[in-house]
Amino acid sequence: MPEEISPTEPPSGAGSSPGLRASHADRDRVVDVLRVAAGDGLLTADELDERLEAALSARTLSELALLTTDLPATVEGSAAEAKDLVRIEQVFSGTVERTGRWVLPRRMELAVTWCDVTLDFTEAVITQDTVRIEVAMTGKTLTLVTAPGVEVDVDGLALVHCKLKDRRERTSPAAPPRLRVELVGQKAHGTVVVRPPRRTFGQWLLRSPSPRAE
Repeated sequence: MPEEISPTEPPSGAGSSPGLRASHADRDRVVDVLRVAAGDGLLTADELDERLEAALSARTLSELALLTTDLPATVEGSAAEAKDLVRIEQVFSGTVERTGRWVLPRRMELAVTWCDVTLDFTEAVITQDTVRIEVAMTGKTLTLVTAPGVEVDVDGLALVHCKLKDRRERTSPAAPPRLRVELVGQKAHGTVVVRPPRRTFGQWLLRSPSPRAE
């Protein structure tokens, strides 16, 4: 789990010695903060790319500190909550949902039998560019709700007596992805649905696009 860092102080608590050399861990912590900020809409894709490049090439703590000085303190708090692995085990016991502002782990394991599962990425806090979801699921429906810039790769998922319904809105190939979701493992029986967020009634009347994740 990345350590919390203040956007107004150098990483590693070295505020009194900003000229100290930055370590790989220091750079990784700042990269996490920048990715969360981009997921919150605080940085554009171009700004994120520019700052990530600067973070990965930074030599000192003061160089890293400059990259987060204009970001609110809540950003690094979200980054600190990211987990390496989240495992969900559930059998015949209702619905599994991850919706709203949930922090994406680096890896997920779904060991679920005859329970609906919904993973909604529209407001999720994105702390890395790829999340791997290992599926061992039987029955019911696995639903992934995407957002602009979220790509879902199902090539590594074996479907056994199971349907795939891909209803994503196609985006420009030139648009860089914010997150790549890799589904691997096996889904037996039931359905896998990949779709954008549903329109509100007002949006349906106006035929306006689904809302973008902030």
